[in-house]
Amino acid sequence: MHEDFDFIVAGAGMVGSAIAYGLAGACQRVLLLDGEDGDYRAAKANFGLVWVSGKGYGNPHYQRLSYQAGRLWPAFARDLEQESGIAVQYENRGGLNFCLGQAQFEERSQAMRQWAAHTPDLALGVEMLDRAALQRRFPAVRFGSDVTGACFGSHDGHVNPLRLLAALQAAFLKRGGVLKSRHPVERIEAPAGGGFTVRSGAARFAARHVVIAAGLGSSKLGPMVGLDAPVRPQRGQLLVTERLAPLLPVPASGIRQTGDGTVMLGVTQENVGYDVTTTAEAAVRISRNALRVLPDLAGARLVRQWACLRVMTPDGCPVYAGSASHYGAWTALCHSGVTLASFHAGPLARALAGGALPSFLDPLHYERFHVPQAA
Repeated sequence: MHEDFDFIVAGAGMVGSAIAYGLAGACQRVLLLDGEDGDYRAAKANFGLVWVSGKGYGNPHYQRLSYQAGRLWPAFARDLEQESGIAVQYENRGGLNFCLGQAQFEERSQAMRQWAAHTPDLALGVEMLDRAALQRRFPAVRFGSDVTGACFGSHDGHVNPLRLLAALQAAFLKRGGVLKSRHPVERIEAPAGGGFTVRSGAARFAARHVVIAAGLGSSKLGPMVGLDAPVRPQRGQLLVTERLAPLLPVPASGIRQTGDGTVMLGVTQENVGYDVTTTAEAAVRISRNALRVLPDLAGARLVRQWACLRVMTPDGCPVYAGSASHYGAWTALCHSGVTLASFHAGPLARALAGGALPSFLDPLHYERFHVPQAA
């Protein structure tokens, strides 16, 4: 099989689907290749947060990118729902990061002051609420006695991640894109005449450009076209309860009530390689932390526990890079596929259609990991 496209996007997860959707909207002929059902899929462990507050701590370039993506989200969600016909359950009423104990409250306050100082020109919309202020802001919520206060981010929100992925792919198809499931990319070649040939089993596809957004699989595909970005897996375990009456009107880091009424609890950050098993220890730890915040969860029935692997770079920040040796090949890697979906589908896709990455992404090239550190 041989078909010609402007772009082939390797990886149909949150990152690849958003980029492909945006490219198709830029009048590009796009092929989106998805892997096998059993592949490591970071989207399975996505908590669904659209988060700005605290993002990019220590890296102002990532901080600015998250802020830009957050501001793009309302229009992005509206347009995507209209085009796909799928309600993604996006809400943007702010978000909380709870502090348990005065030490945590003071530590979070100091961290947010430092975080905000890196980008004083941005209206970050973050404030620290002590216990009294938190209760006034959310009078109907019964907080646990250990809750000292919380950080409130007005630009934060949440979305149903599975609906978001389905909407991106449905809208991509409506824009004329081609999606092939169970077509894991095995080989990317650069013929002498230019462009790229992508092989998946017996299938062979050709395109002028290729975007590698295959998550953990990118470490295998990238070097084929001169892109060698380091990634590692990080296991995240999550719990979900039965449907409950409203408990928490806005999402929080580690707790959010979905549009369906269930409550998602998590998430762990475990460096255990490619192990995707769940553990009782994680379930106990997650549950205890949640009950310290919302004691009314004590009577809720847990209906599911699962784990999946996130895509992590050495510093936890995204990677965007074009190949120096194979013009027209790019890679995009991050563990914030939901938050950054608006940017990937908009400014990034338009830039790729124009043949170059935006210059403000230069500091997020993987070459930052190769800079010798001072002794």
